[in-house]
Amino acid sequence: MLKVPDKFSPTPRKFTKEIFDLQVNGYAGVDFQNQASSAAIRHACERLRHDGVTRILATMITQPASVLHERLAAIQRYRDDDELIRETIVGYHLEGPHLSEEEGYRGAHPAELMTDPDWPEFLRFQESAGGLIRLVTIAPERESAAEFIENASRSGVRISLGHTNANDNQIDAAIAAGATLCTHLGNGCPRCLPRHDNIIQRLLARDELTACVIPDGIHLPPGVLRNLYRAKPCGKVILTSDAMSAAGAGPGRYTLGTLQMDVGEDAVVRMPGSEYFAGSALRLTHGIADAADWLGIGINDAAEMASAIPAAALGLNWKSDSHEY
Repeated sequence: MLKVPDKFSPTPRKFTKEIFDLQVNGYAGVDFQNQASSAAIRHACERLRHDGVTRILATMITQPASVLHERLAAIQRYRDDDELIRETIVGYHLEGPHLSEEEGYRGAHPAELMTDPDWPEFLRFQESAGGLIRLVTIAPERESAAEFIENASRSGVRISLGHTNANDNQIDAAIAAGATLCTHLGNGCPRCLPRHDNIIQRLLARDELTACVIPDGIHLPPGVLRNLYRAKPCGKVILTSDAMSAAGAGPGRYTLGTLQMDVGEDAVVRMPGSEYFAGSALRLTHGIADAADWLGIGINDAAEMASAIPAAALGLNWKSDSHEY
Protein backbone atom coordinates (compact mmCIF):
# COMPACT_ATOMS: atom_id res chain seq x y z
CA MET A 1 0.00 0.00 0.00
CA LEU A 2 1.23 3.51 -0.85
CA LYS A 3 0.81 5.50 2.32
CA VAL A 4 2.30 8.80 3.48
CA PRO A 5 3.85 8.53 6.97
CA ASP A 6 4.28 11.26 9.57
CA LYS A 7 6.74 13.75 8.06
CA PHE A 8 7.91 14.95 11.47
CA SER A 9 8.89 11.50 12.74
CA PRO A 10 12.51 10.26 12.61
CA THR A 11 13.84 8.70 9.42
CA PRO A 12 12.72 5.07 9.66
CA ARG A 13 15.74 3.40 8.04
CA LYS A 14 19.47 3.91 7.67
CA PHE A 15 21.52 3.91 4.49
CA THR A 16 25.20 4.18 3.67
CA LYS A 17 25.17 7.16 1.29
CA GLU A 18 26.07 10.68 2.36
CA ILE A 19 23.24 12.89 1.16
CA PHE A 20 23.53 15.94 -1.10
CA ASP A 21 20.42 18.12 -1.47
CA LEU A 22 20.62 20.64 -4.30
CA GLN A 23 17.55 22.67 -3.30
CA VAL A 24 17.39 23.91 0.31
CA ASN A 25 15.82 27.31 1.03
CA GLY A 26 16.22 26.99 4.79
CA TYR A 27 16.15 24.49 7.63
CA ALA A 28 15.42 24.10 11.33
CA GLY A 29 13.69 27.45 11.61
CA VAL A 30 16.38 29.31 9.64
CA ASP A 31 15.41 31.04 6.39
CA PHE A 32 18.38 31.47 4.04
CA GLN A 33 16.45 34.23 2.22
CA ASN A 34 16.51 36.58 5.20
CA GLN A 35 19.25 38.20 7.26
CA ALA A 36 20.18 35.07 9.19
CA SER A 37 23.28 35.36 11.35
CA SER A 38 26.33 33.15 11.13
CA ALA A 39 25.14 31.34 14.27
CA ALA A 40 21.73 30.71 12.67
CA ILE A 41 23.27 29.36 9.45
CA ARG A 42 25.55 27.12 11.50
CA HIS A 43 22.53 25.87 13.45
CA ALA A 44 20.78 24.97 10.18
CA CYS A 45 23.89 23.14 8.99
CA GLU A 46 24.20 21.24 12.27
CA ARG A 47 20.56 20.16 12.07
CA LEU A 48 20.91 19.13 8.44
CA ARG A 49 23.85 16.92 9.34
CA HIS A 50 22.02 15.55 12.37
CA ASP A 51 19.19 14.59 10.01
CA GLY A 52 21.57 12.89 7.59
CA VAL A 53 22.14 15.57 4.93
CA THR A 54 25.85 16.23 4.50
CA ARG A 55 26.02 18.71 1.61
CA ILE A 56 23.55 21.21 0.14
CA LEU A 57 23.13 24.00 -2.35
CA ALA A 58 21.71 26.96 -0.45
CA THR A 59 18.82 28.02 -2.66
CA MET A 60 17.82 31.64 -3.20
CA ILE A 61 14.36 32.38 -4.56
CA THR A 62 13.22 35.46 -6.48
CA GLN A 63 14.11 38.63 -4.60
CA PRO A 64 15.38 42.11 -5.53
CA ALA A 65 18.93 42.04 -6.89
CA SER A 66 20.26 43.99 -3.90
CA VAL A 67 18.88 41.37 -1.50
CA LEU A 68 20.34 38.49 -3.47
CA HIS A 69 23.76 40.15 -3.48
CA GLU A 70 23.57 40.75 0.27
CA ARG A 71 22.53 37.20 1.12
CA LEU A 72 25.10 35.55 -1.15
CA ALA A 73 27.88 37.76 0.20
CA ALA A 74 26.83 37.16 3.82
CA ILE A 75 26.76 33.37 3.52
CA GLN A 76 30.12 33.50 1.76
CA ARG A 77 31.56 35.38 4.75
CA TYR A 78 30.12 32.75 7.07
CA ARG A 79 31.66 29.98 4.92
CA ASP A 80 35.05 31.66 5.09
CA ASP A 81 34.91 31.78 8.90
CA ASP A 82 33.29 28.43 9.73
CA GLU A 83 34.47 25.04 8.51
CA LEU A 84 31.14 23.31 9.20
CA ILE A 85 29.20 25.85 7.13
CA ARG A 86 31.83 25.65 4.39
CA GLU A 87 31.64 21.85 4.25
CA THR A 88 27.84 21.79 4.32
CA ILE A 89 27.00 24.61 1.89
CA VAL A 90 29.03 23.64 -1.17
CA GLY A 91 27.39 26.20 -3.45
CA TYR A 92 24.24 28.06 -4.41
CA HIS A 93 21.14 27.48 -6.49
CA LEU A 94 19.38 30.55 -7.90
CA GLU A 95 15.70 29.74 -8.37
CA GLY A 96 14.71 33.01 -10.01
CA PRO A 97 14.29 35.78 -10.92
CA HIS A 98 14.30 34.52 -14.52
CA LEU A 99 11.03 32.59 -14.25
CA SER A 100 7.58 32.71 -15.82
CA GLU A 101 5.32 35.54 -14.71
CA GLU A 102 2.21 33.51 -15.57
CA GLU A 103 -0.15 32.77 -12.70
CA GLY A 104 0.28 29.18 -11.58
CA TYR A 105 3.64 28.74 -13.28
CA ARG A 106 5.38 31.34 -11.11
CA GLY A 107 4.25 29.62 -7.89
CA ALA A 108 4.98 31.80 -4.85
CA HIS A 109 7.56 33.87 -6.73
CA PRO A 110 6.47 37.53 -7.07
CA ALA A 111 5.64 38.40 -10.69
CA GLU A 112 6.77 42.01 -10.33
CA LEU A 113 10.36 40.91 -9.61
CA MET A 114 10.72 38.62 -12.61
CA THR A 115 13.36 39.68 -15.12
CA ASP A 116 14.90 38.42 -18.34
CA PRO A 117 18.32 36.83 -17.87
CA ASP A 118 21.28 39.16 -18.16
CA TRP A 119 24.76 37.67 -18.27
CA PRO A 120 26.69 40.69 -16.89
CA GLU A 121 24.26 40.86 -13.97
CA PHE A 122 24.74 37.15 -13.31
CA LEU A 123 28.50 37.63 -13.20
CA ARG A 124 27.96 40.22 -10.48
CA PHE A 125 25.88 37.69 -8.54
CA GLN A 126 28.63 35.13 -9.07
CA GLU A 127 31.19 37.56 -7.67
CA SER A 128 29.07 38.01 -4.52
CA ALA A 129 28.84 34.21 -4.26
CA GLY A 130 32.57 33.66 -4.54
CA GLY A 131 32.06 31.85 -7.85
CA LEU A 132 29.94 29.15 -6.19
CA ILE A 133 26.60 29.57 -7.98
CA ARG A 134 26.43 26.06 -9.39
CA LEU A 135 22.80 25.86 -10.53
CA VAL A 136 20.28 28.31 -11.96
CA THR A 137 16.59 27.58 -12.55
CA ILE A 138 15.25 29.47 -15.55
CA ALA A 139 12.14 29.65 -17.73
CA PRO A 140 13.48 29.19 -21.26
CA GLU A 141 10.71 31.24 -22.84
CA ARG A 142 12.20 34.42 -21.41
CA GLU A 143 13.96 36.83 -23.76
CA SER A 144 17.68 36.01 -24.28
CA ALA A 145 17.32 32.74 -22.32
CA ALA A 146 19.19 30.61 -24.87
CA GLU A 147 22.16 32.99 -24.92
CA PHE A 148 22.25 33.05 -21.12
CA ILE A 149 22.08 29.25 -20.92
CA GLU A 150 24.94 28.92 -23.39
CA ASN A 151 27.12 31.35 -21.43
CA ALA A 152 26.31 29.68 -18.11
CA SER A 153 26.98 26.19 -19.45
CA ARG A 154 30.34 27.25 -20.86
CA SER A 155 31.27 28.65 -17.44
CA GLY A 156 30.41 25.37 -15.68
CA VAL A 157 27.09 26.53 -14.20
CA ARG A 158 24.27 24.03 -14.68
CA ILE A 159 20.88 25.18 -15.94
CA SER A 160 17.59 23.68 -14.80
CA LEU A 161 14.24 24.44 -16.44
CA GLY A 162 11.45 25.30 -14.02
CA HIS A 163 8.53 27.59 -13.26
CA THR A 164 8.00 27.61 -17.00
CA ASN A 165 5.33 27.22 -19.65
CA ALA A 166 7.81 26.91 -22.49
CA ASN A 167 6.71 25.34 -25.74
CA ASP A 168 8.53 22.47 -27.44
CA ASN A 169 10.73 24.74 -29.56
CA GLN A 170 11.80 26.79 -26.55
CA ILE A 171 12.63 23.68 -24.54
CA ASP A 172 14.63 22.21 -27.42
CA ALA A 173 16.52 25.49 -27.84
CA ALA A 174 17.37 25.48 -24.11
CA ILE A 175 18.67 21.91 -24.32
CA ALA A 176 20.73 22.74 -27.39
CA ALA A 177 22.21 25.69 -25.47
CA GLY A 178 23.17 23.43 -22.56
CA ALA A 179 20.25 22.99 -20.13
CA THR A 180 20.50 19.62 -18.38
CA LEU A 181 17.94 19.48 -15.56
CA CYS A 182 14.36 20.40 -14.70
CA THR A 183 13.38 21.75 -11.29
CA HIS A 184 10.75 19.96 -9.14
CA LEU A 185 9.11 18.27 -12.13
CA GLY A 186 5.34 18.04 -11.71
CA ASN A 187 5.19 21.23 -9.65
CA GLY A 188 5.61 24.92 -10.34
CA CYS A 189 2.61 24.81 -12.66
CA PRO A 190 -1.18 25.28 -12.41
CA ARG A 191 -3.38 22.59 -10.93
CA CYS A 192 -5.46 22.42 -14.12
CA LEU A 193 -3.57 21.79 -17.36
CA PRO A 194 -4.39 20.59 -20.89
CA ARG A 195 -4.72 16.84 -20.88
CA HIS A 196 -1.74 16.07 -23.13
CA ASP A 197 0.09 19.20 -24.26
CA ASN A 198 1.33 20.55 -20.94
CA ILE A 199 4.66 21.49 -19.42
CA ILE A 200 4.95 18.30 -17.36
CA GLN A 201 4.69 16.12 -20.44
CA ARG A 202 6.95 18.38 -22.51
CA LEU A 203 9.75 18.24 -19.94
CA LEU A 204 9.25 14.57 -19.09
CA ALA A 205 9.62 13.63 -22.76
CA ARG A 206 13.16 15.05 -22.96
CA ASP A 207 15.56 12.26 -22.09
CA GLU A 208 18.38 14.83 -22.06
CA LEU A 209 16.96 16.45 -18.92
CA THR A 210 17.53 15.00 -15.46
CA ALA A 211 14.32 15.37 -13.47
CA CYS A 212 14.47 16.72 -9.92
CA VAL A 213 11.46 15.57 -7.87
CA ILE A 214 10.23 16.12 -4.31
CA PRO A 215 9.45 12.77 -2.61
CA ASP A 216 7.17 14.01 0.16
CA GLY A 217 3.88 12.48 -1.00
CA ILE A 218 2.47 16.02 -1.13
CA HIS A 219 4.09 17.71 -4.11
CA LEU A 220 3.77 14.42 -5.98
CA PRO A 221 1.41 11.65 -4.88
CA PRO A 222 3.32 8.36 -4.55
CA GLY A 223 1.83 6.91 -7.73
CA VAL A 224 2.77 10.00 -9.74
CA LEU A 225 6.33 9.86 -8.41
CA ARG A 226 6.50 6.24 -9.51
CA ASN A 227 5.24 7.08 -13.00
CA LEU A 228 7.73 9.92 -13.43
CA TYR A 229 10.58 7.71 -12.21
CA ARG A 230 9.68 4.95 -14.65
CA ALA A 231 9.46 7.41 -17.55
CA LYS A 232 13.02 8.70 -17.18
CA PRO A 233 16.21 6.92 -18.31
CA CYS A 234 18.33 5.23 -15.66
CA GLY A 235 20.27 7.78 -13.60
CA LYS A 236 18.11 10.70 -14.75
CA VAL A 237 16.12 11.29 -11.54
CA ILE A 238 17.25 13.33 -8.54
CA LEU A 239 15.49 13.44 -5.17
CA THR A 240 15.47 16.85 -3.52
CA SER A 241 13.57 18.44 -0.65
CA ASP A 242 12.89 22.04 -1.77
CA ALA A 243 13.03 22.52 2.00
CA MET A 244 12.17 25.83 3.61
CA SER A 245 12.72 26.93 7.20
CA ALA A 246 10.06 24.58 8.63
CA ALA A 247 12.00 21.50 7.54
CA GLY A 248 13.70 19.81 10.45
CA ALA A 249 11.41 21.71 12.81
CA GLY A 250 7.66 21.22 13.29
CA PRO A 251 4.24 22.78 12.79
CA GLY A 252 4.03 26.56 13.08
CA ARG A 253 4.47 29.80 11.14
CA TYR A 254 7.70 30.34 9.20
CA THR A 255 9.14 32.69 6.60
CA LEU A 256 10.17 32.09 3.02
CA GLY A 257 11.75 35.37 2.02
CA THR A 258 9.07 38.03 2.43
CA LEU A 259 6.29 35.42 2.66
CA GLN A 260 4.69 34.12 5.83
CA MET A 261 3.95 30.40 5.59
CA ASP A 262 1.90 28.13 7.86
CA VAL A 263 2.90 24.52 8.42
CA GLY A 264 0.23 22.24 9.84
CA GLU A 265 0.32 18.83 11.46
CA ASP A 266 0.14 17.39 7.94
CA ALA A 267 3.57 18.99 7.17
CA VAL A 268 2.14 20.94 4.22
CA VAL A 269 3.61 24.44 3.76
CA ARG A 270 0.75 26.81 2.89
CA MET A 271 0.28 30.51 2.47
CA PRO A 272 -1.96 31.65 5.36
CA GLY A 273 -5.63 31.34 4.48
CA SER A 274 -4.84 29.55 1.22
CA GLU A 275 -4.82 25.99 -0.05
CA TYR A 276 -1.71 26.71 -2.14
CA PHE A 277 1.67 25.49 -0.90
CA ALA A 278 5.25 26.59 -1.48
CA GLY A 279 8.40 24.77 -0.53
CA SER A 280 8.34 21.78 1.77
CA ALA A 281 8.98 20.75 5.36
CA LEU A 282 10.59 17.53 4.19
CA ARG A 283 13.64 15.93 5.76
CA LEU A 284 15.23 14.50 2.63
CA THR A 285 16.40 11.36 4.41
CA HIS A 286 12.77 10.64 5.20
CA GLY A 287 11.83 11.30 1.57
CA ILE A 288 14.47 8.83 0.44
CA ALA A 289 13.03 6.10 2.65
CA ASP A 290 9.53 6.84 1.35
CA ALA A 291 10.74 6.85 -2.26
CA ALA A 292 12.33 3.44 -1.80
CA ASP A 293 8.94 2.06 -0.75
CA TRP A 294 6.92 3.89 -3.39
CA LEU A 295 9.31 3.02 -6.24
CA GLY A 296 9.91 -0.55 -5.11
CA ILE A 297 13.71 -0.17 -5.00
CA GLY A 298 16.43 -0.65 -2.39
CA ILE A 299 17.10 2.06 0.15
CA ASN A 300 20.64 2.63 -1.12
CA ASP A 301 19.41 2.83 -4.71
CA ALA A 302 17.00 5.55 -3.62
CA ALA A 303 19.77 7.29 -1.67
CA GLU A 304 21.94 7.30 -4.80
CA MET A 305 19.41 9.71 -6.33
CA ALA A 306 20.24 12.16 -3.54
CA SER A 307 23.99 11.66 -3.41
CA ALA A 308 26.20 10.65 -6.34
CA ILE A 309 23.61 11.35 -9.07
CA PRO A 310 23.05 15.04 -8.18
CA ALA A 311 26.79 15.52 -7.60
CA ALA A 312 27.52 14.14 -11.07
CA ALA A 313 24.73 16.23 -12.61
CA LEU A 314 26.46 19.35 -11.27
CA GLY A 315 29.90 18.23 -12.40
CA LEU A 316 31.19 17.89 -8.84
CA ASN A 317 34.01 15.49 -8.06
CA TRP A 318 32.39 12.74 -6.02
CA LYS A 319 34.83 10.34 -4.35
CA SER A 320 32.96 7.17 -3.51
CA ASP A 321 35.26 6.30 -0.64
CA SER A 322 35.07 9.59 1.25
CA HIS A 323 32.19 11.43 -0.48
CA GLU A 324 34.32 14.56 -0.77
CA TYR A 325 33.81 17.37 -3.28
